[in-house]
Amino acid sequence: MNILLAMIPAFFWGTTYAVTQFTLPDWPPLLLGALRALPAGLILLILKPTVPAKQDWPIMGAIGLINIGVFFSLIFVMALTLPSAISGVGMISVPVFAMLYHWVVSKVKPKKIQALSGAILILLSWLLFDPSAISLNPMGLAAMFGAIMCIIVGSTLVKGIGNRIHWWSVLTWQLIIGGGLLTVAAAVQMLITPEPYWQAFEQFSQTNMLGLVWIIVLNTAVGYGMYVWLLQKMSVVDFTFGGIANPIAGIVSGLVLMSESFSFYQYSLMFGMIFMSLLPNFFTRYKQRQNSPADTP
Repeated sequence: MNILLAMIPAFFWGTTYAVTQFTLPDWPPLLLGALRALPAGLILLILKPTVPAKQDWPIMGAIGLINIGVFFSLIFVMALTLPSAISGVGMISVPVFAMLYHWVVSKVKPKKIQALSGAILILLSWLLFDPSAISLNPMGLAAMFGAIMCIIVGSTLVKGIGNRIHWWSVLTWQLIIGGGLLTVAAAVQMLITPEPYWQAFEQFSQTNMLGLVWIIVLNTAVGYGMYVWLLQKMSVVDFTFGGIANPIAGIVSGLVLMSESFSFYQYSLMFGMIFMSLLPNFFTRYKQRQNSPADTP
């Protein structure tokens, strides 16, 4: 049951790209990031007020900057420059980059199954992103790589404070701090290049409103709230299985909202990448069951 619940936030996150392109196509990424983060953080603060201890503000500032400020900006650059399916599937490469990062930085050698699945995933990514087969925006691809690194570094920081700061406080204040930084950055950008901001405000429509409600309430407040709540009730391995809804939502929402269409070969590569990203967790789960003592009557 928990795995099914874990599919809900993963599904919401996977729709970010297509929903943004469909409802907010010309909005500046900094503005979208600020609108996604700050209202959601304030909603969570109202629901359960918390204030970090004085000594925790520096690390909370770093987490807010990386996990929200930079990450949300890059996500919306991806959403506005890459096909939804490509964005959703590409982000499942996070485990491979995390494996390499911890190997280099923390000297944690990956398991054989992780190395094998990572190598195959890289090969499938190379084939899917082949410039001769599909035309992709270089800025969007650079944003994807940056977003992946934000997840890895930000997750490492959050894990380091998990034992002393309550998860609700981390969730709430990273959204508020990151959203505040994005608001300042968006205000500066508006002073320098006001045209896209005025255009967004003057042409504000019901479609824009629906997109913002989806992104702020469902995608962020509900999605992130369920994410941290479920992590208290299930293992990271189990939660990862729910994450399969993320790239599938990207593929389906891109098809439905943006009429994205790929060849059978390209869809095969996408689903191959999804499977390879889950393979180490399938293997870990299988080994755990094999090593667990048999139930006695």
